[in-house]
Amino acid sequence: MKLSFHGADLGVTGSCHLLECSGKKILIDCGLYQGGRELAEENSQPFGFDPAEIDFLLLTHAHLDHCGRIPLLARRGFRGEIITTGASVELARLVMLDAAGLQEEEARYQQRKARRRGGNHDKRIEPLYTVLDALNSLDYFGRKADYDQPLQLAPGITATYINAGHILGSASIFLELEEEGRKHRLLFSGDLGYSGRAILRDPTPPPKADTVVMETTYGNRLHKQLQPSIDELYTAINETMERGGNVIIPTFALERAQEILYYLREGVESKQLAHFTNVFLDSPMAISATRIFERHPECYDTETLKISNDGNNPFSLPALHFTRETAESMLINQIDSGAVIMAGSGMCTGGRVRHHLKHNLWRKESSVIFVGYAARGTLARRIIDGAEKVRIFGEEIPVRARIYTIGGFSAHADQAGLLAWHRHTGNPQTTFLVHGEEETMQAFASKLNNTQVRMPKLHQSFAL
Repeated sequence: MKLSFHGADLGVTGSCHLLECSGKKILIDCGLYQGGRELAEENSQPFGFDPAEIDFLLLTHAHLDHCGRIPLLARRGFRGEIITTGASVELARLVMLDAAGLQEEEARYQQRKARRRGGNHDKRIEPLYTVLDALNSLDYFGRKADYDQPLQLAPGITATYINAGHILGSASIFLELEEEGRKHRLLFSGDLGYSGRAILRDPTPPPKADTVVMETTYGNRLHKQLQPSIDELYTAINETMERGGNVIIPTFALERAQEILYYLREGVESKQLAHFTNVFLDSPMAISATRIFERHPECYDTETLKISNDGNNPFSLPALHFTRETAESMLINQIDSGAVIMAGSGMCTGGRVRHHLKHNLWRKESSVIFVGYAARGTLARRIIDGAEKVRIFGEEIPVRARIYTIGGFSAHADQAGLLAWHRHTGNPQTTFLVHGEEETMQAFASKLNNTQVRMPKLHQSFAL
C-alpha cells in the first residue's frame, strides 16, 4: 500500500491524492490550483502520475479546487470510474463546465493581447481544457455514493462516503483496505464543515482509522460565532443603505451564495433588514447551483427541510433578481444606491464581481462584505489586507468603500471543529495534513497528540 500527494500540499488549493493498493490506483480528488499566476501555471504541469493508469477517482465534493482538473485528467488519458454523491455529480458538472468556459475565454484574451503586442501570430494559445473536454469527462462519472453505504471498488478495497457538512453533497471518504492479508483503515477528511450552520446537516463523526489525511484550512484560528456574524451582516447592510450606497458581496457560487440568500430571507422576514430595494444574485453559476440545492432536500437540516416541506423556498425573498445575462449584469452598475449585489468569484479572481468592485470600491457610501476565505495573491486578500488602491481591468481603483470581513460564515470547520473531528478517529498511527498554508499546518500540528504528524510535499509518497 502506498499513498502519494499531488496537490494541496503545503498549500490551500489543488487537492489530489493517490492511493495504490491491491493492484489498483485510486485518486482522491483532482482539483484546480487557484490564486496568483504562479499557482495557475501549476495546473498545466504533469500530474505526477500517469492518468491512464488510474482505476478510480473518488470525489469528496464539487468545489473547483477539488474537481477542477478532472477534464484535464480525462484529456490526458484517464478512463476509470469517478464516484461521488448524487448532489456532487450535478454540482461538479456545473463547476467544470463553468471553469472550461473561463479557460477558453482567457485563452482568447491572451491570444488577442499577444497579437496587439506584435507576437507570433502563428502560435496558438490553448486553454488548459475546453468545454468539450469537460463534457467528455462527464462520461466517466459512474456509481453514485449514498452516505454511510459501503461500496466495493475491488476485492480488498471498500469505500464509504460520510457526510462532511461542508457543501451540498460533500463527503469524507473512509477506505477499508486489505493487501496480502494486511488490513488498513484510511480516512480522507475532504473539506469539513461545522455544526450549527444553516441548510445542511451537521458533519457525521468519522470512524476510527489507522491513517488520516485531513484538511487544515482554518487549523490555526477560531471562527466568529455564527449569530454575531449574521447580526454583523445585517448591520453592515443597513448602515450602507442609510449612507446611500450599494453592498457588494463577493460570493462563492456553491454554498456561500445559498447561505447568504437564506439569511437575507430570514432578515427580511424578521424585519431586521428593511432598507434595501433590490438584491441581485449576479452569477449564472450561483443561480444554477441554487436550483440544484432546491433539488436535493435530502441534504437539508431539520429546519431547512421544514421550510421546504411547508411549501416555501429557503432561498427566495422579495426584490430578489437572478441576472444570468451579461446585459442584465451591466445594467446593475447604473444603480447608485439601495442594492445588495452578490457576484462571483468569492476571491475576486474573476467573474462579474470585479466589474461591481470597479464601480463601487471608490465610493465612500458603498461597502464590500467578504464572507469567505481569500487565498494569498488574490484581489480579495489585497483588499482585506488594507490596500489603498487595487488594479482592476488595468485601472487603478482607490479603496474608499467600507470593508467588512465576516468570518463566521465559513463553510470550513475552524481549529476547534477540526480537532473535535480528529478525536473521533481514535489514535491514528499517522495524520497527514493537507489543504492549508504551512504556518497554519504547523499551528494545528502542535495541537495533535497520540499521532505521528506529516506535512507532505508535492509528489511525496509514503508506504502505509
